[in-house]
Amino acid sequence: MNASPWLACAALSVFCVLQVSSLDTFVAAIYEHAVILPNDTLTPVSHSEALALMNQNLNLLEGAIVSAAKLGAHIIVTPEDGIYGMHFTRDTIYPYLEDIPDPQVNWIPCDNANRFGYNPVQERLSCLAKNNSIYVVANMGDKKPCNTSDPQCPPDGRFQYNTNVVFDSLGKLVARYHKQNLFMGEEQFNAPMEPELVTFNTPFGRFGIFTCFDILFHDPAVTLVTKFQVDTILFPTAWMDVLPHLAAIEFHSAWAMGMGVNLLAANIHSPSRRMTGSGIYAPDSPKAFHYDRKTNEGKLVLAQLDSHPSRSTVNWTSYASSVEAPATGNQEFQSIIFFDEFTFVELKGITGNYTVCQNDLCCHLSYQMSEKRADEVYALGAFDGLHTVEGQYHLQICTLLKCKTTSLHTCGDSVDTASTRFEMFSLSGTFGTQYVFPEVLLSEVKLAPGEFQVSSDGRLFSLKPTSGPVLTVTLFGRLYEKDSASSASSDLITHSLMIITVIVLPIVHYLC
Repeated sequence: MNASPWLACAALSVFCVLQVSSLDTFVAAIYEHAVILPNDTLTPVSHSEALALMNQNLNLLEGAIVSAAKLGAHIIVTPEDGIYGMHFTRDTIYPYLEDIPDPQVNWIPCDNANRFGYNPVQERLSCLAKNNSIYVVANMGDKKPCNTSDPQCPPDGRFQYNTNVVFDSLGKLVARYHKQNLFMGEEQFNAPMEPELVTFNTPFGRFGIFTCFDILFHDPAVTLVTKFQVDTILFPTAWMDVLPHLAAIEFHSAWAMGMGVNLLAANIHSPSRRMTGSGIYAPDSPKAFHYDRKTNEGKLVLAQLDSHPSRSTVNWTSYASSVEAPATGNQEFQSIIFFDEFTFVELKGITGNYTVCQNDLCCHLSYQMSEKRADEVYALGAFDGLHTVEGQYHLQICTLLKCKTTSLHTCGDSVDTASTRFEMFSLSGTFGTQYVFPEVLLSEVKLAPGEFQVSSDGRLFSLKPTSGPVLTVTLFGRLYEKDSASSASSDLITHSLMIITVIVLPIVHYLC
């Protein structure tokens, strides 16, 4: 037998396998889901009633999954709380929970449903993935029994976790993540003893996963990128907009850019709760996003992404540290953004250069407006301190924003419309961190893909006149190493706890 044709055939087969198993790009899908909520009750429903509610939501998710697969998507992400909704106690969430095994058990629930007990939700998700040849990412509840003699075991004898699961295109369970940073009001769940750093490999890159409020903290979010070198983050969320800096599409797209990874963010759709905003974000620009506070319908979004996006290095203080503050004698004033006191200066001309400082942070802005309107006020603000309301995290923020009215004390209030366009802007700051997330948000809560860039010396600058009026241009920095309680005075923490009890908790107890 002549070996040459056989070797050629073998070489061609290897080449074909390599081609199939490694993709330079992939199609991602996210589904913003209008979740069907259970009736409010202090008494747990039966498991059959809980399953009936979950199947109603799974019917809607199935429609999105099937549609995404037909459109060529390789993976789809669905929201946090998307299968059973919100507003639970430990007891009332229990009928909705399943025992989710460690993915190392090598399990395809669609093929062997009862291997780990009765798990109808996992079986259905697995079959949706397998039957449609698509990776499916969903959020559900996990339960793990424990011995109450163990001091770490809850009094009811079980751990309950807010959990993300991933099933591959064969229906196999390949990832399970327990949410680490529980938001206030999530008393129905436990946090794991240590942050879980969950990754898995696919033919289209290395993936990491976390949930909602996790994105504001170092672990697991930052560690997945810096230590585990993931290409894409999967991000189920139930995120309520907090303008001017924490609208979902605004902050999530900024995080992807600042961290240099793809981010697939799927949000709950509930306009009455200010919950909307999902997207497919790449490090260079948002690829597709959805924001809708006018209708009550869910939305499927698809976009193509690079499997291995390139990352650029930014020295966030390089340019700003070389700028001499102009001696203009601008009068500073204080105003509040989401319970934090910023130092501001008003932008008084159609064009100008301004500097404002707070503690170790100085922010520099050069700008030119298309016109200086008498009915709108813009200001440059700086904040360098510990935020201690719904969570405790140290921020350094430089922000150009529109004030709600012409009264300076409204600078920082939530506002979602504006009339002033900018011909150019350049914003920088003397940040003490490499973790800075660049935000540009236009009127009616719209992103500005392709209209701005971040330079290697730390400037956020416009590439062209803005396509719409500006709400905010912001550099949102995180100093993770300063998050500890010792950084805050006891009086500040006490005051913040009073705010949580009296003001914040009734407003945002369902968030994230």
